[in-house]
Amino acid sequence: MKARIIVAGIGPGSKEDITPAVLDAVRRADVVVGYKYYFQFIRPYLRPDCECVDTGMKKERQRAEQAFGIAAGGKTVVVISSGDAGIYGMAPLIYEMKRERNADIEIECYPGISAFQKAASLLGAPIGHDFCVISLSDLMTPWELIERRIAAAAAADFVTAVYNPKSDGRYWQLHRLKEVFLREGRTAGTPVGYVRQAGRPGQEIKLTSLGSFDPEDVDMFTVIIIGNSQSYEWDRTFITPRGYYRDTPGGEEKKGRQIMIQSFLTIGKELKHPHIPPDRKWALLHAIHTTADFDMENILYTDDGAVEHIYGKMKRGELKTIVSDVTMVTSGIRKGALERLGMEAVCYLSDPRVESIAETENITRTQAGIRLAVAEHPGALFVFGNAPTALMELCTLIRKGKAHPAGIIASPVGFVHVKESKYMAKTFTQIPKIIIEGRKGGSNLAATLCNAIMTLDDAEALRPGRDL
Repeated sequence: MKARIIVAGIGPGSKEDITPAVLDAVRRADVVVGYKYYFQFIRPYLRPDCECVDTGMKKERQRAEQAFGIAAGGKTVVVISSGDAGIYGMAPLIYEMKRERNADIEIECYPGISAFQKAASLLGAPIGHDFCVISLSDLMTPWELIERRIAAAAAADFVTAVYNPKSDGRYWQLHRLKEVFLREGRTAGTPVGYVRQAGRPGQEIKLTSLGSFDPEDVDMFTVIIIGNSQSYEWDRTFITPRGYYRDTPGGEEKKGRQIMIQSFLTIGKELKHPHIPPDRKWALLHAIHTTADFDMENILYTDDGAVEHIYGKMKRGELKTIVSDVTMVTSGIRKGALERLGMEAVCYLSDPRVESIAETENITRTQAGIRLAVAEHPGALFVFGNAPTALMELCTLIRKGKAHPAGIIASPVGFVHVKESKYMAKTFTQIPKIIIEGRKGGSNLAATLCNAIMTLDDAEALRPGRDL
C-alpha cells in the first residue's frame, strides 16, 4: 500500500465538533502524530493498537519529520491539528516538507471546524459578511508586517478574527491592535466578542464593544472577533448582516442608511481633531455630512455637553417642542425621530397673526413668528437656519425673562447682522447652545443639527440615519 499521511483538523475540542471524515481517519490510523494536549479529544476513537506519537508545544517541524519517517515504513499516519489543519495548522508544513524532500508519500488533508467558526457560532452571527483572520504571534512573522495587516483589515472594514492574541511574553500587541482599529475609523461602539476555550471545558463567552474591550481580559486560549461598520448587538447576540433585507419593502431606506454610515466613517478618518467629546463629534459629523465642508471643525461651537443635555431633556419627556425660524428647517427635521420621541416641530411664519404683528411693530415676519412662539412655547428648543433678526428677537425676549429655551441652535446665514446675532446668543451661559460661527449656516444645517441631537443614542455605534 502506498505510503500516506492524512492531515486532519479535529475541531476546537468537543467531540460534537469533530467531522465524520476525521473520526473515520483516526479510527483507521496506524499511528497518530500530534501535540500531546490534543490527544485527549480523540483517544476514545483510536484502535487499541494505534500508536500515539506526541510532542510538546513548538515542535511542529519535529512532528512532521516523525510523520514522514513513519509513513515511509508503510503505515497510515494521521497528523492532527486543532481546529482546521490548514488554518495556522500542520497542513502547510506537511506539504512544504513533501516538496523539500520530493517524497513519494501521498498527502490528504481533512478540514475541521476552526476555532473562529466555533467562537462565531457561540456569539451569534458575527461573520455574516467579508472577514479575515489575523494571528498576533510574531514568532515567524515580523510585527511590522502584522501591524500592516491589522491596519489594512481595519481600513477595509473587514470583520476580523484574532488568533494568538496574547502570551506570557506578548502582552502589548492586542492593546496596539485596538488602538489601530480605532485610529482607522472603527468606532468605539463596534461589537467585539471573545470566547475562551471554545467548545472545551471552561468555555467563556463575552460580548462588549471596541471602546470597552479590555485586552487584559484574554489569554492565549481566546479567540476574538471584531465587527465591521454594519455589525450590531441585539438581544445579547452579535450580528453582521449580509444585506438580504435590502430586497424587502423599505430596502432603499436601509441602503440609504448604509451609505450614510460609510460617509460618516470617511468623515471621521479625515477630521484633523477626532478626539473631541462624543456628543460634539456627533453634531460635527452631521454638519460636515450635510455641507461637505470640513471648515465645520473650526466654526461649529458647542457648549460643554450641550448636545447630550438637550437630548436628555428630549428622552425624559421634558422637551416636547422644537421652534424654527423658517419652514425649511422644520421640513428637514426627521418626522420619524419626532414621533419616536413624542415631539413636534413648529414654525409660526405662516401663522395669520404674523403679518399684522410685523406691520404694527415694524419688525420682520420671522421676528413676529418668534414672538408668537415664545408666548406659547417659552421653553422650547429654538432653531435658526435663516434669519438673524429672529435669533436677535429671541435674545431680547430671554433678556426680558419671557423666554426660557431648553436650548438654542444658531445657524442663520448671510452678511447682515449674522455674526452679531450669534455673539448675542453666546452670552446666555446657562442655556445649552450649538452655534455655527461666522457667516455660514443655513436651514439644512440647522435641521441636521436637530437630527443629530435626536439620534445621540446612535453615536457610540456610529449608526446615523435611523429615521431616514
